[in-house]
Amino acid sequence: MILSDTGPLVALFDPQDSLHERCVRALRGIREPMCATVPVLTEAFHMLNPQSVGSDRLREFIAKGGLSVWFFTPLALSRAFELMEAYADHPMDLADASIIVAAELLGARRVFTLDRKDFETYRVRRGYRYYPLEIVS
Repeated sequence: MILSDTGPLVALFDPQDSLHERCVRALRGIREPMCATVPVLTEAFHMLNPQSVGSDRLREFIAKGGLSVWFFTPLALSRAFELMEAYADHPMDLADASIIVAAELLGARRVFTLDRKDFETYRVRRGYRYYPLEIVS
């Protein structure tokens, strides 16, 4: 499974985005199921503008099964807040924290992001060990 960050979703569904073609090419190479978290989708729909064609296309993509949606549990939300505190020296927003928590709970190691700098810093906890994410961009 590949977890998607906000940037690629905005670029994929906004043809005016400067990274649109790059993200379309990357998506064509993805053979695994993709998943986004609710905070990531909230950011993406906000950035696309809810009344835009890009927003319509993203909703259609989700409705047709191109992207599954991961929801917080109370425990997962607590873990996200814990991560936001732990990365206070390198500020982590809720969308990024949700991706790390989803990766931990779903056993995912790959993230589709344009935010290489942040996601090269973050680590996914598995038991007592921490692992880097593989970035798909």
